[in-house]
Amino acid sequence: MSAKTAQSIVREKKNIRDYLASFFKWVLIIFFAVYTLFPLLWLFLTSLKTNAEYFDNPFSLPAVPQWQNYVNAFQQANLGRMISNSVIVAVTATVINVMIASMLSYCLSRFKFKGREIIFTFFSVGVLVPLNALMVPYFSIFSKMGLVDSLGALIILYAAIGLPISTFIIRGFMSSFPAEIEEAAYIDGSGFYGRFFKMILPLTKTGLVTAATFEFITCWNEFVYANLLTSSPVTKTIQIGIRYFTNQFTTDYVSMYAAIIISIAPSIIGYMLFQKQVISGLTSGAVKG
Repeated sequence: MSAKTAQSIVREKKNIRDYLASFFKWVLIIFFAVYTLFPLLWLFLTSLKTNAEYFDNPFSLPAVPQWQNYVNAFQQANLGRMISNSVIVAVTATVINVMIASMLSYCLSRFKFKGREIIFTFFSVGVLVPLNALMVPYFSIFSKMGLVDSLGALIILYAAIGLPISTFIIRGFMSSFPAEIEEAAYIDGSGFYGRFFKMILPLTKTGLVTAATFEFITCWNEFVYANLLTSSPVTKTIQIGIRYFTNQFTTDYVSMYAAIIISIAPSIIGYMLFQKQVISGLTSGAVKG
């Protein structure tokens, strides 16, 4: 066998391996895309059916799109008020969470003091604590504070439970921020608050957006504590509204699915708008932190 023939065989085998690798890669990508998108597509199409069509064949296409189901979802469960409550709670809790986490991260990344790593470890361990294990203590605390059945309880709770992950993300960014730039600002006469608000926060905005996105999605989708700490219709959030379509005797499935679509839409839209910042934030923090 000549050398040219051997090289040709080697190249051919390499091309076959590359082709197979590319083929299996795209098979996996398509599989996970279908696995992810199919439930959302099925949920949307089902929300446009009648209950009779749904029970007859759950996987068929709607004969005539029933957009009235979305109107029914708003009217039956008063979703407008619940969406307003969710917006107030999620936005307020996110702002409080990110501000506290950014201040804490700045102190942990810039100042050296005894017990600094212990404090950071304490907050990091908070990520591992299951939230359901804290239901009784939280309910007892808010009961004694007189905040049960109020939006204030949810705002304080959500801002607190999101601190570990927000601190973990933001600290990675602030640790990677060159100290020399801050020292130069200090020499030029910039005070503590000036350096923090005018220089540190703008330069670490990618990390702030990443933490804020995760916190907002968590606040918007949370159900257990919202159900635990609210009881009156004026304080319930959008996730609680989905339960209004189920009772002891009947369930309006198509309207309930329409309500689910309405409830998950802000999370999906928010992530789509900030996905570049979130991915950049996670990868930058992992590399530089």
